[in-house]
Amino acid sequence: MSPTPRYRRILLKLSGEALMGTRSYGLDPIMVRRIASEIADVRGQGIEVAMVVGGGNIYRGLSAATEGLDRVTGDHMGMLATVINSLAMQDALEAVQVPTRVLSAIEIRQMAEPFIRRRALRHMEKGRVVIIAAGTGNPYFTTDTAAALRAMEMKTDVLLKATQVDGVYSADPRKDAAASRFEQITYRQVLSDGLRIMDAAAIALCQENQVPIVVFDLGVPGNILRAAQGEPIGTLVKE
Repeated sequence: MSPTPRYRRILLKLSGEALMGTRSYGLDPIMVRRIASEIADVRGQGIEVAMVVGGGNIYRGLSAATEGLDRVTGDHMGMLATVINSLAMQDALEAVQVPTRVLSAIEIRQMAEPFIRRRALRHMEKGRVVIIAAGTGNPYFTTDTAAALRAMEMKTDVLLKATQVDGVYSADPRKDAAASRFEQITYRQVLSDGLRIMDAAAIALCQENQVPIVVFDLGVPGNILRAAQGEPIGTLVKE
């Protein structure tokens, strides 16, 4: 028998890089399908799901700005990259019989519905996975900040941050063998120690609204479901 889920409604934040799998650029169909299958398992537990997907596997506005492109233009291009990723996730989810809606913070009606909070909530109440594309719709804000903002608007119980490491460390474990992993940490310590799990604006939003963050390793199959059920994996960030 599956354990009773700890959370009723979650916001899953996926980086664009998570969709690359073993590739160096773009989308890995195998990885996209695997993530979709895991989200289907989460929905099978009766947990409502909203998602925010990054676009770094296709285009990163901040990097473009360092190469001479106007920052606002670069960020707008990055928003379009998140729409591409969101459509790919929608297609993969519907292939495993999970009804899904893509809602975009920028107008792109031929491909996605406009993001309207009440509409998004209604979709979730009807059992649909809601994928929120184009970040906040504004330049200078990351998709991490968008995930925190949408977690507040969707009244989710937790923000699940899927990463390439198994939690929050005192230093980069790939560079510092002495780095130690936290099982639980406060928002304040994340900010004061400069631990770059999400940008400061996202952490501050979650702190102000008391939304816990779970940072976990997406590379382990089944971890999305484990995190959504509240199993003690990764690192829990809370007050």
